[in-house]
Amino acid sequence: MLERVVGTVVRGIRCPIINQGDSIEEITVDSVLKASEIEGFKINDKDIVTLTESIVARAQGNYATIDHIAKDVHAKFGDDTVGVIFPILSRNRFSNCLRGIAKGAKKIVLMLSYPSDEVGNQLVDIDALDEKGINPWTDVLTEKQFRDHFGYIKHTFTGVDYIEYYKSLVEEYGIECDVIFSNSPKTILAYTKSVLTCDVHTRVRTKRILKAHGGEKIYGLDNILSASIDGSGFNEDYGLLGSNKSTDEGVKLFPRNCQPVVDKIQQMLQQKTGKNVEVMVYGDGAFKDPVGKIWELADPVVSPAYTPGLDGTPNEVKLKYLADNNFADLRGEELQEAISKFIDNKEDDLVGAMEAQGTTPRKLTDLVGSLSDLTSGSGDKGTPIVFIQGYFDNYTK
Repeated sequence: MLERVVGTVVRGIRCPIINQGDSIEEITVDSVLKASEIEGFKINDKDIVTLTESIVARAQGNYATIDHIAKDVHAKFGDDTVGVIFPILSRNRFSNCLRGIAKGAKKIVLMLSYPSDEVGNQLVDIDALDEKGINPWTDVLTEKQFRDHFGYIKHTFTGVDYIEYYKSLVEEYGIECDVIFSNSPKTILAYTKSVLTCDVHTRVRTKRILKAHGGEKIYGLDNILSASIDGSGFNEDYGLLGSNKSTDEGVKLFPRNCQPVVDKIQQMLQQKTGKNVEVMVYGDGAFKDPVGKIWELADPVVSPAYTPGLDGTPNEVKLKYLADNNFADLRGEELQEAISKFIDNKEDDLVGAMEAQGTTPRKLTDLVGSLSDLTSGSGDKGTPIVFIQGYFDNYTK
C-alpha cells in the first residue's frame, strides 16, 4: 500500500453565476461532480462541500430596497428621534441600511463606539486616546470634541472618513444627524428613548441594558425586515444582520431556511456517488487581520446551516507535544508507530488533557467556514463553492 503524503486538500469550485429562482442544490451538485470528472479527483465519505450564503440568498431572491427598510423603521419608531447606535463601519454592510433608516426617521442621533467598531474597524488609534488622556469606557465625546482631539481620520484600507460619510448619508434625506461617541449603551438614553441598536454579536446585551435603564422603543437590526414588507425579502432570525449592499437602492439579505438546502445537497450527492458528504452554508469566517485589526465577523453566524457530521469541535492531540514528552526517547519508525498507536487509542473527549494543549477548541463549522471564506475570497475568484477533502483525517490515516 502506498503511503499517503497529503492531508487536507481544499479546492475552490467554479460555478455559473447564480440568479433568483435557480436550483442552488442542482447547481452545487453538478459543479462538484463536473470538477471531480475534469480534475480527476474521487469523492469520498466525510468530504465537505461548502457554499457561500451569498449564492443561497441570490437563488432565494432574498432582496429588499431602501424603501422597504424605511417603511419598517417608520412603523416601529414613528416620528421619534431615533438613536442609531454601534453600527459597524462598512459601506458594503451598513450604507444602504443607514439610508433606509434615515428615509424612515425624522431625526437621528448616531452613536459610534470608539476607538473601533465591534469588528475592529478603527475610528482612531488607541495610542492616540492614551496621548489625549481619554478613557473610551467612561468618556462620552461630541463630534466637535472628537474632531478637536483627533481631526479627520481616514480608514486604513478604504480611505473613508466614516463619521463624515455616515452623517452625509443621513443628511441626503434632509434629516438632522447628531454624532456622539460612547461605548456605553446607556449614553443614548439622554438623547432619546427610541433606539435602534446595530451591533451584531453584542446586540442581546445592548438591548437588555437599554430596556433596564428606561429605553422604551428598543429594536436591533435583527428586528428590521424580520418579516416581509410589501413582498420584500426578509430573515426571521436575523433581519438586516448579515445583509450586503446589492445595488444603490437595495440590499441582499442573509439567506433563510438553509437547512433543507444542505440536507438536499447531501442527499443528492449520496444518490449520485454513494458517498456521505458533509455540507454547509458559510458566511464570514472568523479570523483577524493583523494590520487593519479587522475581524472577519460581520455576519451573525459563520454557518446558518450544516449537516450533522459538522457538529461539535475537533478532538485532536498535539503531535509535537507527544514527540517532545510522551515519546521523547524514540526516533524514526518507532516514534511514528508510537504516535499512531496513541492517536488510534485517544479518548473521545480530550478537553483538559495535556496532549491536547494548543489545539484549537473551536466549533468545526467556524474552522471550516474560515477555511472556506479564505479559499473563495470576497472578490472575483468565481468559486463560491468549496470542496474539502481529508479534513477529518489524522496522522494515522
